[in-house]
Amino acid sequence: MKNKQIAIVTLMSILLFALLTGLTIAGADSESANAGEVTYIIADPTGDWGYPSPHGHYPRGPGYLRMSYIFDTLLWKDRQGFVPALATDWEYLEDENAFLFHLRKDVTWHDGDKFTADDVAFTFNYVKEHPSWWVDLKSVERTEVLDEYTVKIYLTERYAPFLSDVAGALAIIPKHIWQDVETPNEFTEPEALIGTGPYKLVDYSKTHGTYLYEANKDYYLRKPDIDRLQFVKISEEMAPTALMRKEVAAAGILPETVEEVRGKGFVILNQSGNWNAKLMINHEKEPMSSKVFRHALAYAINRTELVAIGVRGHAIKGSPGLLAPISPYYNQDIIKYEYNPERAKDILESMGYQLKDDGYYWRDGEILELELITAPRMGFERIAEIIARQLEGVGIKVNVRSLESKTLDYRVMNRQFDLAISGHGGIGGDPLILNKVILGKFGYSANYTKNDTLNQLLEAHLHEMDQEKRNEIVREIQKIYAEELPALTLYYPTWYWGHDSSVDLYYTLGGVASGIPIPLNKLAFMDYKCDLAAPVPTATSAPTPAATETPVPGFELVISILALTTIAYLLKRRRND
Repeated sequence: MKNKQIAIVTLMSILLFALLTGLTIAGADSESANAGEVTYIIADPTGDWGYPSPHGHYPRGPGYLRMSYIFDTLLWKDRQGFVPALATDWEYLEDENAFLFHLRKDVTWHDGDKFTADDVAFTFNYVKEHPSWWVDLKSVERTEVLDEYTVKIYLTERYAPFLSDVAGALAIIPKHIWQDVETPNEFTEPEALIGTGPYKLVDYSKTHGTYLYEANKDYYLRKPDIDRLQFVKISEEMAPTALMRKEVAAAGILPETVEEVRGKGFVILNQSGNWNAKLMINHEKEPMSSKVFRHALAYAINRTELVAIGVRGHAIKGSPGLLAPISPYYNQDIIKYEYNPERAKDILESMGYQLKDDGYYWRDGEILELELITAPRMGFERIAEIIARQLEGVGIKVNVRSLESKTLDYRVMNRQFDLAISGHGGIGGDPLILNKVILGKFGYSANYTKNDTLNQLLEAHLHEMDQEKRNEIVREIQKIYAEELPALTLYYPTWYWGHDSSVDLYYTLGGVASGIPIPLNKLAFMDYKCDLAAPVPTATSAPTPAATETPVPGFELVISILALTTIAYLLKRRRND
């Protein structure tokens, strides 16, 4: 009898705990933000782009954007071009080959300390010692502080992309925090995220791929209208549904969903030519190390079919010179490698390959077999299958393997591949991008330095201040690059973004910073159109969590019902006894 009473008391305690827990959770949700605050939620299929410090984020556009909400640069770009940021104005002093910047006097760091010219000079010196992928400071000789709010930056030689790719891309960091940091990529203390930008990071989950920012009420331009900015991980396939359900306010969407999303009243943004999907070729490995073999690959791939079938027409056919036809630097007078499978076979046979009865080419007793790695994003798996079929059609055996995107980047960077489907943005900005994606050592760079003339031209255009002469150099770079073919641009996809129009999103002229073609410029979040008929998600209407975060529906209710049922059963047993 006593044991039964103990059991009843225990179960009633469980019931009470469950009910209180439910009330506590509900209370926490409703009080997560002050009344009237707006949270703008953005879907992202990848999720984690690294710790959003200047040295901690993943070196791709979304990683830079996550960081840019926290840290400012000397100048920035909006939809029309350069605008002041930490600098109010600037000028190029030709006689001294230096840039003079006058700085704002009303800026404080997120911790309340005053921003001064010492922070700018420190940043330049620090990044010269600890290089950043985004900014090349080899052209900077020294930085001189003239007074508390004036700084002069001397160059070693003329540097054409200085404003766009240095002054407009280098995140200024606080000297009082970073001066003792020796390993910046490992610096993940809370102080690492103290900037001057419009937002502060309040939560980041690497596991779940989520970021939550809150507005900097002391921002020098003014407090942003969007109180909280949130990124949540949602797959490409589910993003349109999340958008139409108003679980998110903005999302990149697949082309085939554009009309449905537009029909629901959402605004559609699109852009082509600033991002290229390309076939990476391991030119350090036989037989891809042979330039003529790379030519055979190009003739065997039907890029027109890739556009028509692989991406259903939502792209521009790729140029072997890398830059798109919409670029002012585009050179149309280069070798095109129009689809010609017979030409591809002729090249292979000129290299000593023989076509056997199995339908594949052989040489020296070995079958011509390549591995093509791809990633499950942006339709790349479908593209890989089409390319594999096209190469098999000319006698090259191809094994397709799909990898996680960052694993693919790692394998390409470390030359652990034959062929790979990859891509990058930035080609709509300054042609400095050519230096990064031809000579660079990143997962989407060709890392190609075998042609001395190409190397010299890549250096020369950086220092040519005459625009027409620079255009001529860049056109010649494209011609040589196409002949060397360390990688083959397949197409320039058309990107689509859907949003609820509560924020006026836009594609930045020339791309964010050094050319990032994503319509999430931080200046867009300064204004909120609160008179919309359909409200955007707010802090009290959070998005559907990722599968790994989703709580069991009605968990507290289920526990309560089970407890009540058990109590009723024991009470009945007690009466019977």
